[in-house]
Amino acid sequence: MVTTAAIAEIGALLGDPARATMMVALLDGRALTARELADRAGVAPQTASSHLHKLASAGMIAIARQGRHRYHRLASPDVARLLEQMHVAGSALAMTAPRRSGPRDPAMREARSCYDHLAGRIAVEIGALLLDQADDVEGAATLSPRGTQALEAMGIDLARIAASRRRLCRACLDWSERRPHVAGAVGAALLDTMLDRGWLHRRPGTRALLVSAQGEQGLHRVFGIRAVRS
Repeated sequence: MVTTAAIAEIGALLGDPARATMMVALLDGRALTARELADRAGVAPQTASSHLHKLASAGMIAIARQGRHRYHRLASPDVARLLEQMHVAGSALAMTAPRRSGPRDPAMREARSCYDHLAGRIAVEIGALLLDQADDVEGAATLSPRGTQALEAMGIDLARIAASRRRLCRACLDWSERRPHVAGAVGAALLDTMLDRGWLHRRPGTRALLVSAQGEQGLHRVFGIRAVRS
């Protein structure tokens, strides 16, 4: 059970704008150097290193050495989930009048990475096809028969990913759409497959994912989705 002390510690860590900016920058699932994160947060490299040390000490990020560089990434999918749901809660609490929720960038609203899985309008439409209703408050979900067929049509080996320790399938509330998209092992396999096939491409410097011509055709063929090609 999460204690009030743990909640207070997380709140204090993410209450700093620079630390929050660096954590959000890591939400696309890639590892970044301290200098890259300093640039994203608009702080000096020494200040960024201090922030990153605090985040690592709290178990919010993981650090790996490769050659001369140290790379930083989110410590786990649970940390990514926390950040995404803070987006949902934060935008709702900030509303003083009815307005559009979520990111203003149309490409981010259409498709973006949420740590290691797909988010945005396209992801929510895929989720509606793949998921049966969530089983519990943690978002554990099961695949629908039609969803299983669609994933197999994409060449995703469900038996292999089901053998991993990770939860197979989870419904994750989408920040911009306010409906669930697919997370867990299935969500990660889905995004990896779309990137490998060239259906989606990363846009440098952002979490936005751009839909290719092949992606437009594939999303319609497999999922019946009309995607907006980037």
